[in-house]
Amino acid sequence: CRLPSVVGHKLLLAQDRLPSSDAYLMDQQDATGLERLAIDDSNWTVCAQDPAPGAVVPISTVVTLAAVKLDETCP
Repeated sequence: CRLPSVVGHKLLLAQDRLPSSDAYLMDQQDATGLERLAIDDSNWTVCAQDPAPGAVVPISTVVTLAAVKLDETCP
């Protein structure tokens, strides 16, 4: 399956969009490297995803979303 782009979306919407495309497994990380947890996913923006948007991957692939709080700039 081709992985959709969720970069620039709120983390909450990104987490909804990926499974609706298929059944990807997801992980999230703090893009700043501070290892904060995104407790309220609606207050975070996705800066990057791995694998990259457009990659053709099996549904069992773990997609990692790197995010920052809404008032922060992506690194």
